Amino acid sequence: MMVSVTRHPSFVARLLAAGTILFFAVPIGRTQPNGVQHASDFTSIEYFEPPHQQQMKSRLSGAEAQPQAGGLLVIRQLKLETFNPDGKPELIVNAPECVYDTFNRVAGSPGHLKAQNGDGKFRVEGDGFLWRQNDSFLTISNHVHTVIENTMK
Repeated sequence: MMVSVTRHPSFVARLLAAGTILFFAVPIGRTQPNGVQHASDFTSIEYFEPPHQQQMKSRLSGAEAQPQAGGLLVIRQLKLETFNPDGKPELIVNAPECVYDTFNRVAGSPGHLKAQNGDGKFRVEGDGFLWRQNDSFLTISNHVHTVIENTMK
């Protein structure tokens, strides 16, 4: 089973309709370049386009980043966060390890991943993922398990 997660305002309705897809709509921004040697407490931040250029669009961080050939980084204890233009958390992703391609701005791993929306009422986990930073698109490829908490009383 494959799950794809990207941004769109009506993400719960689309998820329920499609069963496996979650969309969030956000304009594409630019990433601040980071020249990285081996790093502890690694962080890479992407900002929104104007007029929200002071607001983070996404933050990719990890306990450690080890450079590899070809602009690749092995990131341990990955945490990926995406935000709305108003600064509210939108998506939080955690994984033990991934490889981040700094040139193509993609991160992926065959390992386990856990993700949740900003309020924690939508959670998904699985094995194997690919994050495309340019279009804020997350694909989870295997053993996908999704939990949606009912917000209606």
